[in-house]
Amino acid sequence: MVKFPEAEARLFRGVFVCRNCKKKVRAPSQKITQKRIACQGCGGKAFRPVRRK
Repeated sequence: MVKFPEAEARLFRGVFVCRNCKKKVRAPSQKITQKRIACQGCGGKAFRPVRRK
């Protein structure tokens, strides 16, 4: 799908998906692992990285 590194970075770097409501959040990975970011949809703090196809 992605042919060059700039597009891959734009689509996947710093993007996480809420495990409860599946809403996408763009945030630094350190804040995600420290549970400092809450989901804007449900308020949950469990995230996973976006899947690359």
